[in-house]
Amino acid sequence: MDSVDLEVLKTAAAWAEAGYFVTLGTVVRTWGSAPRPVGSMLVIREDGHLKGSVSGGCVEDDMMDRVRGGQWPGTTPELTTYGVSAEQAQRFGLPCGGTLQIVLEPISAKSRLRDLLVAIAQYRLVVRELDMASGEVRIVPGHHTPALEFDGQRLITSHGPRFRLVVIGAGQLSRYVAGMAVALDYHVIVCDPREEYAEEWDVPNTELVREMPDDLIVRLRLDAHSAVVTLTHDPKLDDMALLEALKSPAFYIGAIGSRINNEKRRERLSLFDLSSSEIARLHGPIGLYLGARTPAEIAVAIMAEMTAIKNGIAVLQTFSAKDSASLGTGCATVA
Repeated sequence: MDSVDLEVLKTAAAWAEAGYFVTLGTVVRTWGSAPRPVGSMLVIREDGHLKGSVSGGCVEDDMMDRVRGGQWPGTTPELTTYGVSAEQAQRFGLPCGGTLQIVLEPISAKSRLRDLLVAIAQYRLVVRELDMASGEVRIVPGHHTPALEFDGQRLITSHGPRFRLVVIGAGQLSRYVAGMAVALDYHVIVCDPREEYAEEWDVPNTELVREMPDDLIVRLRLDAHSAVVTLTHDPKLDDMALLEALKSPAFYIGAIGSRINNEKRRERLSLFDLSSSEIARLHGPIGLYLGARTPAEIAVAIMAEMTAIKNGIAVLQTFSAKDSASLGTGCATVA
């Protein structure tokens, strides 16, 4: 889930446990040019302190005023709407025609926020179901469903690592890629059977495994919310992972190396049980062309390309002669 929303949930739990009256707001519907997407959250404390955002700021100001005035929190969840009229849209700084609906949930023990945070910390994908009539919450094992569903009676939200990234290799570049991926709320799994690399791995909030890359890919049963990047420059490791990953539904598969090295890699892969269409899914040279040279810059290029593809933006690969001497970044444009 989004790191901002996770911070909102952590803050809501902490404030409630400290004895404050706390209201959690979740955007459940938008019309027109709403400033924040469905699922955006904020939490407001009884004294008007808040964390998170549901608009550009003016809606938050009104919500703070209403909390300070004692209007919220109520005893059960309720639905409020901003931007119904042109006057209201102008008052709250909403774009022309913009309207948003927000579920306001008073936080209590039955909200089960701490249980939710424990599940998220364990990299579990879970679904939180809020009953609007009673305020009771159920937390059940999740699956890759829309991030939010609301029918007026129940608010269903999905939480946890909805996307995961498998990084082959625990070298310097992998450290930057893994750190950025964690910040983007991926569940990051780093695979390196080489003792000299694995023993030095200490990137927080990542999972290190020592098994062979192909065995790991098979075990994980990659889905359309998975990505794989191979960063060792060692064909014995990178190609093993690619042979299995390219047969999976993973939304992104990329390999480090120059244009020439990736052409050779595709030739090697064609000798195995991979079709030409499966091999064509490989992003290599990996990453958007940013003129990247340092490991940190290359990591930015990799995560930029992965993010574009995850968000449905077409990435067109074009290669120049200088790519063959590069550290592995591709030359790509976003369509």
